[in-house]
Amino acid sequence: MTYAHRFTPTRRGFCLCCLGATTFAASGGWLSPGRVFAEARGIVESMRAAAASAPIIVHRLRGNVSVLEGSGGNIAVLTGPDGKVLVDAGIGVSRPRIAEALTKLSADPIRHLINTHWHFDHADGNEWLRGEGATILAHENARKHLASAQRVEDWNFDFPPSPPAALPTEVMSTDRTLRLNGTTLALRHYGPAHTDGDISVTFQEPDIVHAGDIYWSAGYPFIDYSTGGSIGGTIRAAEAILAATTDRTIVVPGHGYPASNKAELSDYHAMLVDVRDRVAKLKQQGRTLAQAIEAKPTAAYDAKWGQYAIDPAFFTRLVYAGS
Repeated sequence: MTYAHRFTPTRRGFCLCCLGATTFAASGGWLSPGRVFAEARGIVESMRAAAASAPIIVHRLRGNVSVLEGSGGNIAVLTGPDGKVLVDAGIGVSRPRIAEALTKLSADPIRHLINTHWHFDHADGNEWLRGEGATILAHENARKHLASAQRVEDWNFDFPPSPPAALPTEVMSTDRTLRLNGTTLALRHYGPAHTDGDISVTFQEPDIVHAGDIYWSAGYPFIDYSTGGSIGGTIRAAEAILAATTDRTIVVPGHGYPASNKAELSDYHAMLVDVRDRVAKLKQQGRTLAQAIEAKPTAAYDAKWGQYAIDPAFFTRLVYAGS
């Protein structure tokens, strides 16, 4: 298995953080953010159905690090004698295809799982991976959200508490370093960003960083204000990851083609800053949300970033809420 061909993601891209793909298919057209919110209660169930048969694409990156693409967020895998280390767990119903892909990577048992944050499309597979022998590590805020009922307002969805076996067995409150399979893993928390429990995972020797949903290479990102997210915090976190990369670093985004780089992350960060500043200026002028959307503050970026699941109006709404 080698690199899959780079693809251009569209709004049919399918993950929980990517609102609207199922309603697109059901209605035959792209829905407005307001309509998506109104119909959002069926998104999780529809996602599960789609993920049950979605193929898993394996991307071999560098050294003994690969990425599995196709079940919610991108899943990084480090193989070696200490057992497989996974960063994120995907959607639970993808288990047969994820398990097959993992077996093809190596015969090493599954021993460690790190959640970059609590969202369904990154942590729904926790329970079965725990059953395979994985210890689960996450930030304490991510565990808190998994352990209790959560409402995500922008999805109009109430999540029940996760089963006990799906909860992280270890938590971190500050940065942490692990040594597994001959590789140093640096785990870093940035404060409120995409949520209040996001961490990045850097595989130091191969120079690969999994940024989780702090970075979406496919399009405008979702910011979960319901569980502590922040546009300003997302910008600061992206800036910190950017500062720690080199031109050689492979950057794995939470969503999008799994092998990104410093230049692409820099473009993403610049876009976030400019859109945030444009929306803040509109808000300071007394523009309502509707007026801010009408002003099209994302127009310069829509051709590149507005073709995925979060459309320009929705992203403007998210930025407006945090500016």
